[in-house]
Amino acid sequence: MATAIIGVHAHDESEIRSKYPSIASTALGRVLGSLYESVPVRIWGIKLSNLLFVLPTAVIGVLLYVLNKIFGERYVLTNWSVQRWAVIGQRQFQSVKLTDAVDIEYVQLPGQEYYHAGDLILKNAKGDPLMRICGVKDADIFRQIIEKARDARVGTELSLAAIEARA
Repeated sequence: MATAIIGVHAHDESEIRSKYPSIASTALGRVLGSLYESVPVRIWGIKLSNLLFVLPTAVIGVLLYVLNKIFGERYVLTNWSVQRWAVIGQRQFQSVKLTDAVDIEYVQLPGQEYYHAGDLILKNAKGDPLMRICGVKDADIFRQIIEKARDARVGTELSLAAIEARA
């Protein structure tokens, strides 16, 4: 059977993208990010705060990164849903159907701008939050990918309903 996207079928769930949160998803990571952005004066094109604080706190950043990779979460976008999984193992914490995520709000908390990261809040038709995707790099781009996958899912369901109504 031919498909519009190779390996993706309308009735099967297929992974589109996985995203791992940066250390900007943690409170300590955001504190470091705020510290690294605290002095905007540039020397040779580099912020003074980067020159002063990044190297002395690098061990903390590396430790946060390692802990995130061992005990953290990952977000998986499929052609059916957005899911929150443990990084290690097969434990799923949460799943939100794409058709339920009517609105996706982009929020950048203080300290996340250094990492080019942000949070996404998936909301239902009433505006209630369904899931928060925390501290992912290039969150606005990921939001657009989720919106396109959602629109494709809605279009697929409408097409399948029309085909079934004809039969």
